[in-house]
This record gives sequence, structure tokens and C-alpha cells, in this order.
Amino acid sequence: MVETRIAVVGMGPRSLGALEALAARLGNDAAPLSVDCYDPFPACGAGPNFDPEELDLCRLNIPMRDIDIRPPEFTGCSTFAEWLADTPHPDVFPARADLGRYLEARYNALRRSGRLAITHLPTIATELKQEGDLWMLRADDAWHGPYTEVLLSVGQPQVQPDEQLAEWQQHASAEGRTVAQAYPARRLAEEAAGWTGRTVAIRGLALSAFDVLRVLTTAQGGRFEEGQYIASGQEPAQIVPFSLDGLPPFPKPETEALDARFNLSAAETELFSTNIQAAAIANPEQARTLLTEALVSPVIRILTEFGAETDFSAVFAWLETEFSDPGTQETEGPVETLKTGIAMAEGAATPSVGYTVGQVWRKWQDQLRSGYNPAKTQPDTADLIVAFDEGLKRYSYGPPVSSSRELAALIEAGIVTLDHAADPDIALTEGGWTLTSDQGSVEADVMIDAVIASPDLSILRSSLLNGLVDEGKLCPISESLAAETAADAQIIAQDGTRSPGLCLLGRLALGSVVAADSLHDCFGAASHRWAQDVVERMEGKVET
Repeated sequence: MVETRIAVVGMGPRSLGALEALAARLGNDAAPLSVDCYDPFPACGAGPNFDPEELDLCRLNIPMRDIDIRPPEFTGCSTFAEWLADTPHPDVFPARADLGRYLEARYNALRRSGRLAITHLPTIATELKQEGDLWMLRADDAWHGPYTEVLLSVGQPQVQPDEQLAEWQQHASAEGRTVAQAYPARRLAEEAAGWTGRTVAIRGLALSAFDVLRVLTTAQGGRFEEGQYIASGQEPAQIVPFSLDGLPPFPKPETEALDARFNLSAAETELFSTNIQAAAIANPEQARTLLTEALVSPVIRILTEFGAETDFSAVFAWLETEFSDPGTQETEGPVETLKTGIAMAEGAATPSVGYTVGQVWRKWQDQLRSGYNPAKTQPDTADLIVAFDEGLKRYSYGPPVSSSRELAALIEAGIVTLDHAADPDIALTEGGWTLTSDQGSVEADVMIDAVIASPDLSILRSSLLNGLVDEGKLCPISESLAAETAADAQIIAQDGTRSPGLCLLGRLALGSVVAADSLHDCFGAASHRWAQDVVERMEGKVET
């Protein structure tokens, strides 16, 4: 039997979760398993999304009460709440940097456990080639290996800029203007120090936009007090966020008590678990019916308990529209939507059908992944379920209500305007970018891109991944989805075969998996399935 040697490309939280799951299955008596981790980012376990050096103003969109990523006992590492010097209130949304430092500590604890002999290669793996049933990786002009297992877990790889962004970058270069990226936020804060009195546009009005707004305001010396923004005088004169629909996401319920009003009974959750398993292997119409059946009753129950006047037909109609046209049902303008979301999150307003569906869906994320991810889902059903999940993120992945209040205060202070938020016409001008809407026009001389690229294999800018695509080893499930993988994360090639020991975890497998952008998914069942199958392949118990 060939000695098992593993390569991991990308050493962020998902790889940490996978290696912890693998080490947990090895025991203390076996010789350490050799693992080479390829990642130029220095903070192993954290990755750029949870950079320990990032500004503290970048917050998680999960409150402490909902963070449940317990470390395996053998590492001796404490939970995140226990690890923090001062345990925050359950309703606090921690800084991403704090979580990053914790994940880095967990990685170091895993190394100290001795179950894995981990070597970190701080470099980019540029090429992968197969030699029989083994693999070789190229990095720094040298080949490394051979490896019996290769795990690709690259998070958000480099991609080609979309047509709009590429045009803007060329324009900025020609006219001496600025196109900046939202992250790293600390670098953006340094750039923003020179933007006093200027007009700054932000492409994107989702979670990243809230970090960008804090970079442009509080990181420049401003502060929020009693619901008002106190300017420092160092901020841009005006900030103009915009997106395709122009609507900010809805904040999560503010307190544990308010959030508990959206809890599900055991029977309701059992029905959803059963139905999502069936939906994952059904045709689209059957899947829609199964998911609607699971959602309607608890949504009506919760709305009734809030005192809302609703019935089956109203909830059914909302769900039908959401399945047909995800994310299109809000009819209020941006500012009104922001205020409505704050009121519902505070408990000052009765939740809407959509807000209630979103909170229920959020609480069923583990069951969603457990039912969907191991199944082999036909492409049109995958399109339906993934689009429904992605559309509901405007509710289920919402920010803390404090972030929404900050946006409202910045609008009140006249620093932020949402007048041009909804898909404005954008003209390239000598001064920068002129945004035009029904409310008039505004010219910005700085543009910040706060849009996260979709996991589209056709836009990848990674020589390793592009090589796998060109060889037909990495192929999309459908035009709108990402790579096809098996339940154990093995990549399924264009001809339907599996490459032995070549696996992919994360958002680049969207469609094969669902809801992969979650922190909890990094330490969830998908990582454990991969680890279990690696052990079984080591023991010769499974065919590749």
C-alpha cells in the first residue's frame, strides 16, 4: 500500500476544519500523517477573510450566541467564547480579526497534537499533474510530491474582472482616478485618508459595503453617538453606494429573545429535513412543492404569534414568486427598506412574510446542507434550490442591526445618499464616473468595488484551476453553477469519472453543495465526509 501523503491547496478555515476532522479519526498511536499546505497567506487557519491583522471595524455577521464551531477535544483548544480575553455579550457581533486569531490558534493546536505532520509552504501552487494514481504539485518552479490525496480549498480565488470593472480600471488609469478594492480594509483605510472632501461611489450594497462605510467614516476619525454620526471632517464629502436592486440587506433580530420567536419545533425541523433530502433528488417542480410544504406552516405559525394577519394563500404566493424570481419582492425604496428592516430587527414592527421566511431558512442551514450536499442533484433542481437560497441571503445572511443603524445615521448626516442606489446609469467622464437616476446625477472621482465575484469557473485566474478546467477534470454542473463534486468532495470530471484522491471543498463547488459561504460549513459535515473517505481510501476500503 502506498504511504498516504496529502497536499492541501489553501489553508483557511475550511482546510482547518477538514484537517481537524481527519486528525480526529487517526488516533494518538498512529505515525503522524504527512500534510503539505500550500498558501502564501501567513495566518494559517484564518485566511484572508478572517485576517488577524484586519481592522476591528470589520465585523462578523453572526452574533456570539450563534457561533458554534467547537474544536475537537484532542487538540485541547478552548471554544471561541472561552478563548477571548473578555467574553462578549451573546448579542455582540465579534470582529473578524478576533475570530481569525482564534482560528490561527486552533491551527497551531492541531499541529502540536502530533497527529498530522503539517508543513506550511508559503507559496502559490501553480500546476497539478497526475502520475498514475498519484499527484504532483508545482510551486516556485519545482515539483513537489507525490501525493495520494490533494484537497483544493481555495475560498475566493483570483478571478478576471468583469466587463464593467475592467472598463473602469482602464478609465481610472487613463484619467488618473481611483478604483479601489474593499479588502484588505486596512489598506483601503490608508487610501481613504486622502479622499477628504471627495465623492466616493461604492459598487455593492451587501455586507461588504458596511465595512467600507466604516472605513470611510469611523476609520477616518468620525464616531457614532446616540444614533447620530459625528463627523471628523476627514471623511469624503459624499458616499454613493449602489447595486442592481439598490436595497440594503435586512438585519438579523437584535436580541436572543427576539431571535427565539423565530425558533422551530422539533416536528417542523424534522419535516424540513425529510423534505430537503427528497427535494435534492427530485425534479424542480417536486422540489418546489416539498420545500413550500415545509415552510408554509411554520411561517404562518410564527406570523400569527407576532399578531400578523396572514393566511396560507399569502405565504404560498410569496414562496411561489420567490422560487420564480428570487430576491425581487421588495417594493419599497432603499431608505424605506432600511427603516423597515431596522424596525423588524428591533421588534418594533411585525415581521413581513419574507423576513420570517428568511429567519426560518437561516435556522435550518445545517439541515439544508445535510439534506442537499450528499445527494446527486440534477442540474435544473440545483439551479432552483441554489437560487432560492442565494436570494434569501438578503434576510438570512443579514448584518447586525447596529450596522443598519449606522447607515441610517450616515444618510441623516448627509454623508451617504441612496438616491442613486438602484442600478444607476454610469457614464465615464473626465472627472471619474457620473451616476444618473431619477433623482438626478452625481459625479464620483473614486470607485470602490465591494462585490464578491461569483464562483464561476469561466472567470478563474488561477493557473492551477484553469489547467484542471482545460483538461476537463474540473467542470461546471450548469451555466449558472460551479464545479461538480461527489458527496466526499471528489471532483467529477467532464466525462463523469472521478480523479482518485482529487477533492474540492467550498464555494467553487456551489451546486454540488449549497450554502457554502457559511463559517459553520467549514467545520461541518462536508469536511467530515471528506476526512472519513480519506481514511477509508488509506485502508483500501473504498474505490476511487
